[in-house]
Amino acid sequence: MTDQNVSTALAEELHRIAPDKSLEDIDLAGDLRDEFEIDSMDFLTLITALSKRFDLDMPEADYPKMQSFNTLTDYLSARKA
Repeated sequence: MTDQNVSTALAEELHRIAPDKSLEDIDLAGDLRDEFEIDSMDFLTLITALSKRFDLDMPEADYPKMQSFNTLTDYLSARKA
């Protein structure tokens, strides 16, 4: 899976949670929760959706690696490689 496919999938899942925000409006290196104005439950919903979509185990211990759009894309790309 390419980084572009991962980015597209992440953008789609984020749009389901925060439909009023677009990637053009955020800092891709900024904290996801702040940039998309999502709370802890929304973040867990996002991780669960991505876990199912990519058939990956995404343990809580890895959450620090998922702080921004960019780091989450890198995390998913590395795990899917």
